[in-house]
Amino acid sequence: MITVDQVRALALTLPRTSEHLIRDQVKFRVGSIVYVAFSQDETVMGFAFPKEERAALIESEPAKFHLPRESDLRFNWVHAWTDALDEPEMRELVVDAWRMVVPKKVAAARLGL
Repeated sequence: MITVDQVRALALTLPRTSEHLIRDQVKFRVGSIVYVAFSQDETVMGFAFPKEERAALIESEPAKFHLPRESDLRFNWVHAWTDALDEPEMRELVVDAWRMVVPKKVAAARLGL
């Protein structure tokens, strides 16, 4: 199980990230683009994820991953149950989501690519 505090500890080390509380939901974003967000009860973590790979991710582990609400399907977005994620997997999902919203040179500098 992962927590908001664990995600916060990672996300705030990623360049250009800021944390916001919007309608009682913790969100991490770069500029105006949200790349990780939590449900109000913190049982669901939403994260940026390529639309074309979304179905395969959900089908691979349907007890862990699920689609966002219908109005959010137009975005590159997936949800995961926080109690089904472990820390290494959360780290990979958060960093990959962050990489989707920052310039490639920023990601390369941070990740040593």
